Amino acid sequence: MGKINQGILGGFSGKVGNVIGGNWKGIDYMRVKPASVANPRTEGQLDQRSKFSTVLKFLQPMKDFIKVGYKGYANQMTEFNSAMSYNLKNAVTGTYPDYEIDYANSLISRGGLASALNGAATSALAGRIEFTWDNNSDAGNASMTDKAYVLAYNKVKNEVVYSLSTATRMVGRHTLTVPDSWSGDDVEGFISFTTFIGDENSNSKYIGSVTIS
Repeated sequence: MGKINQGILGGFSGKVGNVIGGNWKGIDYMRVKPASVANPRTEGQLDQRSKFSTVLKFLQPMKDFIKVGYKGYANQMTEFNSAMSYNLKNAVTGTYPDYEIDYANSLISRGGLASALNGAATSALAGRIEFTWDNNSDAGNASMTDKAYVLAYNKVKNEVVYSLSTATRMVGRHTLTVPDSWSGDDVEGFISFTTFIGDENSNSKYIGSVTIS
């Protein structure tokens, strides 16, 4: 039960309903008691947590890449949280509890720059992935000097290797070195572009899976 200390207009101490009153350093205060959750493991909560964990596992290894890829979408949130939000809404497939990432609908980079055209990845040599794309610098806002960002995601090891210092859109290829321990693993490839001065990114493009030699 709450107790009024200085008449009806004064502060009070104790609890009235879900309101708690008190005094700190001579200042009367009131705060709302947090609502308790009767069952924190409802079906809906478990479903959402499973989706969240699936996306977090996918994006966490590429956190530094995300900071660059989502730099234009960090509005009232971090780049990583923006990526989490987008991929939770668009890149989760399956049913509880067997959720997976739909790589084709995922974005690890976002922006209005023209995306990669006909991107592909091959691995003919041990520890190497050859990324290729068509030169579409005559399309829309694309430019010959746009720089390619390439990333390889190893789902089995939950590791990524990427490069932000690669060839231009006009060159059409870049070789990415990956760990020898990846030999025989299937990895997922992504390509995106940024302008020469880095002020605009493209949406990333998933270019498929490649087995590392």
